[in-house]
Amino acid sequence: MPTAIDGTSLPSRSRLVNIDKSHNLDRLPRLIPREKAPPQQNPLPVPPTPPLTPPVDPQNLNFHEPTRRILSPRDYELFQASSTYSLVLSFVFSFSEAAADKKISSIYQDKVPDAIEHVLSVLSEVEETINRCPPADQGGSRFGNPSFRDFLDAIAFQNSSWHSLLGVPSSSAVAEVSTYFQNSFGNRARIDYGSGHELNFLMWLLCLNRLSILPPPTFPGLALLVFSRYIKLMRTIQSTYYLEPAGSHGVWGLDDYHFLPFLFGASQLLHHPYIRPLSIHNELVLEEEGDEYIYLDMVRETMASKSVKGLKWTQPMLDDISGAKNWEKVEQGMRRMFVKEVLGKLPVMQHFLFGSLVPAAESMSREEEVGVKPEEEEQEGGEVVVEHDGVKHVHRDDAWGDCCGIKIPSTVAAAQEAKKKGEEDSFRRIPFD
Repeated sequence: MPTAIDGTSLPSRSRLVNIDKSHNLDRLPRLIPREKAPPQQNPLPVPPTPPLTPPVDPQNLNFHEPTRRILSPRDYELFQASSTYSLVLSFVFSFSEAAADKKISSIYQDKVPDAIEHVLSVLSEVEETINRCPPADQGGSRFGNPSFRDFLDAIAFQNSSWHSLLGVPSSSAVAEVSTYFQNSFGNRARIDYGSGHELNFLMWLLCLNRLSILPPPTFPGLALLVFSRYIKLMRTIQSTYYLEPAGSHGVWGLDDYHFLPFLFGASQLLHHPYIRPLSIHNELVLEEEGDEYIYLDMVRETMASKSVKGLKWTQPMLDDISGAKNWEKVEQGMRRMFVKEVLGKLPVMQHFLFGSLVPAAESMSREEEVGVKPEEEEQEGGEVVVEHDGVKHVHRDDAWGDCCGIKIPSTVAAAQEAKKKGEEDSFRRIPFD
């Protein structure tokens, strides 16, 4: 028998085995394989595309200049239950579907329809107007340039001739349709731009559709040629007049100004053979494919306008979205976001304009009834509070307001000022990145 150092005897191996066997092994908990957690389901359903109703005979319409009609929470509820809400959803989502799996260069390779050519011609003339209204010298200030108001005045002066070229039938119809066009470049008083102004451009196209000038067969060209041309035009306007991001928050981390390009751009890439959501981090993909795909172009321009390198610092939501499994998930998410964050936000939709082509529900409030001045007459930085049926509409430039937030300079303005100083190639890196 083996002995220990101190001379005491040790139990034999067979006895150790017997001791081990004497333990009640049944008392040990059973190992149960861990079940795979079920995939998380988004509680918000994917918004479908409502059917697009046919245009109404213009002879049956009473054209008038559009005004704000969402002046209370009750008005907003009436709008959400109205046929106009469905019409807006249908038009925007129809554009997304028209862009599906298409490159920009694939649209109308033989001949662009005359209606599309006319719209593109109007946007080109708008860009020429910028050259006639140069920005005022602000001594290096990065806030909105007051010459933007001269630019808007020049646009207003030419609206009648442009809309006659498009085939708008009467002066009263021109007054209605051109209001949406005029308000698609930014706010005159605040010199800012946001998703509400972008939506006005879509509503301008919707009005032309209601007048049978832009029928559904033109939607692919409108989504990919006209809308992408509008985005490039807005970049010129934003960098020339230093338009501030409306609401101070940017568009939820996607872009300082725009939202819809990401919806239409995701639809373009739905079944792309090799470009994945994660590809937005590949600068070579952005450079080679950005001219064909709106989503990639938006990411490319966003990265170029920032002084900090890295999407996770500058556009964290875009960075998060890049982890999506496929572009279908991205497109579905953009639909949900449009419904919730654009049409679903009273601070955005209280600026929405209603006329005869985009009608309000019958019992919605009117500006004159509740004592609210038209938006173009509101003073810059002023405050409007209307106590009627829960109305509270506020513009402030000294606090976080309920509507338009505080004034902040745009990153576009910062980039332009840096370029003037010869600093455009320098990036500020975040420490430990």
